[in-house]
Amino acid sequence: MTEVKEQIRKIPVNRAIREALEHELTHDESTFLMGEDLALFGGVYQTATGFLEKFGPNRIMDTPISEAGFMAAATGAAMSGMKPIVELMFVDFVGVCLDPIYNAAAKGAYHSDGRQPVPMTIMTGIGGGYSDASQHSQTLYATFAHLPGIKVVVPSNAYDAKGLLTAAIRDPNPVVYMLHKRLTGMGWFEPVKEAAVHVPKNDFEVPIGKAKVVREGTDITLVGWGETLWMALFAARELEKEGCSAEVIDLRTIVPLDRETILESVKKTGRLVAVDEDYRMCGLAGEVIASVVEEDASVLKASPKRVTFPDIPIPFSRSLEAHVRPSTEKVVDVVKSIL
Repeated sequence: MTEVKEQIRKIPVNRAIREALEHELTHDESTFLMGEDLALFGGVYQTATGFLEKFGPNRIMDTPISEAGFMAAATGAAMSGMKPIVELMFVDFVGVCLDPIYNAAAKGAYHSDGRQPVPMTIMTGIGGGYSDASQHSQTLYATFAHLPGIKVVVPSNAYDAKGLLTAAIRDPNPVVYMLHKRLTGMGWFEPVKEAAVHVPKNDFEVPIGKAKVVREGTDITLVGWGETLWMALFAARELEKEGCSAEVIDLRTIVPLDRETILESVKKTGRLVAVDEDYRMCGLAGEVIASVVEEDASVLKASPKRVTFPDIPIPFSRSLEAHVRPSTEKVVDVVKSIL
């Protein structure tokens, strides 16, 4: 019998997330979803549209505007054997609810010698590029990456968004799922349209802790994640016009960090640029570079470079924000300075 190939369907990231959530909520009664504006409104990213009617108010919960309260409640529920999926609308709000995350959820397994799993998923919106000022536009990758006991994933496209979320919900311990707002597919965030890719209808997992080489090259390695993956990829296409062959790596997971894939690529290319929307000081871009330098600096033909956000609050002004954010053009300029 002739095999029928699955129909290609490109869907936006927020729909891919909705599919992953719907499958897990349907097939695992211990899961529930909680956060601000999720039930009646369907979530600010429209990832829970129609869920209240389908699953009811005991599984889809609107919370008060009290991140400290509902994050602590989710942590307690996870310790009691449930699998909460809790949405922190913007990552900037973590300042008021960090204690239950890093003092309880992240340390539960360690404090109990592995006997107390904490299977909770924290979904949070990250990133700027749409003029929403310093309290709604950060990424804070390094903040979470610095806390032992939690895994951190950052999808760059719809396929990985669905697969990583499924893996996160099924993980026995806490996972922070960081969704860049410009990748959701929603118009008012000035979306990166290329993030809408083919996504299978069935459920599947993308393994946590494994990066992916999304473009092969020989002259330089560009490392990105979330939206910066697309900055790196677009830069590689521009550089190709001038005879430069850039290899591009999508980290997908920042904890655990796939250092081996980064090192193997740099062994081939001899050059490295990390593209990070977080602040420069103590940021993930520096950790990417350290992964190579500490392991085998002899593979480098030139000093590695970072393209990052400067160590300043994010401006509200659209023109000022664009001036300081990482961009495709900045990546191209840095690569040319190395070559």
